[in-house]
Amino acid sequence: MKTAVNSAKTNTLSLVFSDFKEITKARLAVSVVFSSIAGYFLGAEVIELYSILLLAFGGYCMVGASNAFNQIIEKDLDALMSRTKNRPIPAGRMSVNKALTIAVILTIIGIVSLYILNPKTAMFGAISIFLYTSIYTPLKTKTPLSVFVGAFPGAIPFMLGWVAATNEFGIEPGTLFMIQFFWQFPHFWALGWMLDDDYKKGGFKMLPTGKKDTGTALQIVMYTIWMIIISVVPVLGITGRLQLSIVAAIIVFVMGLGMLFFAFQLYNKRDNISARKLMLASVSYITLMQLVYVADKYISPLF
Repeated sequence: MKTAVNSAKTNTLSLVFSDFKEITKARLAVSVVFSSIAGYFLGAEVIELYSILLLAFGGYCMVGASNAFNQIIEKDLDALMSRTKNRPIPAGRMSVNKALTIAVILTIIGIVSLYILNPKTAMFGAISIFLYTSIYTPLKTKTPLSVFVGAFPGAIPFMLGWVAATNEFGIEPGTLFMIQFFWQFPHFWALGWMLDDDYKKGGFKMLPTGKKDTGTALQIVMYTIWMIIISVVPVLGITGRLQLSIVAAIIVFVMGLGMLFFAFQLYNKRDNISARKLMLASVSYITLMQLVYVADKYISPLF
């Protein structure tokens, strides 16, 4: 009897934990935290484990809160789409009130954690939640410009790490912001291309022309080019303390060309397979680019 009770408790806890990961979009939140930590390493003159843990914890809370608010607002639309109908709220495993409680608690904890680092970090974190939930989310069913608005909170994490390390906002975190800002467009339009039919069930307008056509594909190519240009600008020595060696710039440039290759493939073929390849290439690019930046900062002075 005790074994059955313990097993039931274990299953219940497992389901609760699974729903928590789903409502906060754990994988996305972890990737955002990774970007923030990369930005921290780029800005920090002295690495402090305590600060990294605060940034990671506070950052996860802020992203998790944004995603929870998003799923509360879009619960009825999520129920219409195959991709989202099994999320905790539309599937009936979590009430709106419970999700709202989670979102509010995560917001408070996240802001306090980031404030302990410094007020500017908390401010940018709060701005990110506001833009994502109050402007980007409602606009998704109104206009394709929602992706442009969403690119602002989406670009904050890389910059946030620098601000967390320095308590300063200038050309360095501004450059990090611009890199991730331009990256957002090919990434999310590739995703929007793949899921266009499902998005339309929920009334979401994610592609710039509203269609999987040449115009959308061309914009994907153009934004990818801008992303590549911004990503190598620090090699010119005009972005303050944020610098990139020639070797690192070449590596980043070549990786960018790889992503551009998949963007051109989508332009030529205009199919879901090409869109998926571009989406995966974009995820690889942003992660590897950030690793190259961090590695270059600490390795290049040795040579």
